[in-house]
Amino acid sequence: MSTRTTVLWVPDWPVLAAVRAGQVPPHLPAAVHDARRVTAVSALARSQGVRRGMRRRQAQGCCPELVLLPVDEGRDVRLFEPVAAAAETVVAGLEVARAGLLLLPADGASRYHGSEDALAERLVVAVAERTGHEAHVGTADGLLAAVLAARSGSTVPPGGSRAFLAPLGVGELVHAAVQDGAAEEVAAFVDLLLRLGLRTLGDLATLPSADVHARFGRTGVWAHTLARGADDRPPARRRPETDLEVACELDPPAERVDAATFAGRRLAEELHALLLEHSVTCGRLQIVARTDAGEELARTWRTDLGGLGGLTAARITDRVRWQLEGWLTAGALAGRPGRRARDLTADDPAPAALVHLAIAAQDVAPAGAEQGRLWGGPSGGDLRAHRALDRVQGLIGGDGVLTVALQGGRDLRDQVHLRPWGDQTAAPRPADRPWPGRLPEPAPATVLTEPQPVEVRDAAGAHVRLDERAVLSGEPATVRWPGEDPRAVAGWAGPWPLADRWWTGAVRVRSHVQATLDDGRAVLLACTDGVWTCEATYD
Repeated sequence: MSTRTTVLWVPDWPVLAAVRAGQVPPHLPAAVHDARRVTAVSALARSQGVRRGMRRRQAQGCCPELVLLPVDEGRDVRLFEPVAAAAETVVAGLEVARAGLLLLPADGASRYHGSEDALAERLVVAVAERTGHEAHVGTADGLLAAVLAARSGSTVPPGGSRAFLAPLGVGELVHAAVQDGAAEEVAAFVDLLLRLGLRTLGDLATLPSADVHARFGRTGVWAHTLARGADDRPPARRRPETDLEVACELDPPAERVDAATFAGRRLAEELHALLLEHSVTCGRLQIVARTDAGEELARTWRTDLGGLGGLTAARITDRVRWQLEGWLTAGALAGRPGRRARDLTADDPAPAALVHLAIAAQDVAPAGAEQGRLWGGPSGGDLRAHRALDRVQGLIGGDGVLTVALQGGRDLRDQVHLRPWGDQTAAPRPADRPWPGRLPEPAPATVLTEPQPVEVRDAAGAHVRLDERAVLSGEPATVRWPGEDPRAVAGWAGPWPLADRWWTGAVRVRSHVQATLDDGRAVLLACTDGVWTCEATYD
């Protein structure tokens, strides 16, 4: 599916931000350099032959007086805020894809202003009058077509995005890489496509989706979707409502949970009154505390489903109480983190006391603005389940109800992170790191609580083993569970060796093998010290 999308683009924004910040005079040719290549070029430098992607020496050879500026994402985002505010005077909600690029769903805005051309004209005028910057606006079906339409200042008719993209080179995909670190990944993917002879977006769009996924993975699916004029997701609207916050100073400092909770209850009532006064609801609650030692602690909790939720002062107080119990009694503020108060001895330093407490309502939106969707999304069953979990959590404490989040790791169980229901704390190990030795996608559908012992034999009936180089002694032919008949192996892949804690000297080498059986099952097998187990199953 594709969404009719309007894109507002300010050309050469990193250079313009540097000029606005006073880092370079506007009459000099300038470019932004990330220590490897040029990433943005001013119009004056471009007229002298400097282009994106050039190395430093090549760019200075084209323009000896070129001023090279370092990458500063904080500067770019900070100075782009007036441009986003100017666009919000025309359209109520928009998404900042990156500094210099705004996205907004075009259907409602174009109907309100009369047409897509009228919407583009109003956006350009608003940005020019309020910030002095020249902006380009384009509209099309899908993100990539809309971005490229904005670069040429054109409007692609509905249903014409695929034909508009077909003759363009695959290198244009880099303009749709709006996520952090995605540009390098997309550039490498484009280089691979060129080496395979796929030179235009039309060539990529004609490939079967299943083949693209099997050959190129997630990046290939993303590029194939955009090349067909479709979208991974519609633009997310940026709401201009500000967060609400209440705070108090604790004097004398609070060392007991009941004293701090009493102050937290007053803040919860004040925050709830503010939410009612402004007729808004919030998606997240942030609890912030500061100790007499100067340490600041913050924790964010998810609330109910936006406008359909029933956030009350009592429920806010519960979350504050749970968090204070974690901070004051679970050792987070003690001299030795991780030790409970009852485990501390006379020689341990005294726990720190709280001197400041604050509660902030984040992701604020008008009450009732969140609408239930036909497929999935908020529903009566969802709300009843959420309320039931909240009641159970209120009875047995914040850590009594846990949810699962994906985190980084090599083993299947290492990738599971348990956190309290409603807690929005990030997983301790990021999942987007390389993690060498991690099993390739797809992930198993079911991970067994306890691995099941199995026997793996080759065609001659001998046990399959792995040597010190993680090489199989033979091809797996049968897999047998205790008390069952052997199942023939229809296909297998691997092995993928994994050495745990090799730097300690007590190395444990494991290898994983994926196998499909003659009865249609697909399983993940692991061999550790010559013993085979079934770790997980695939759908």
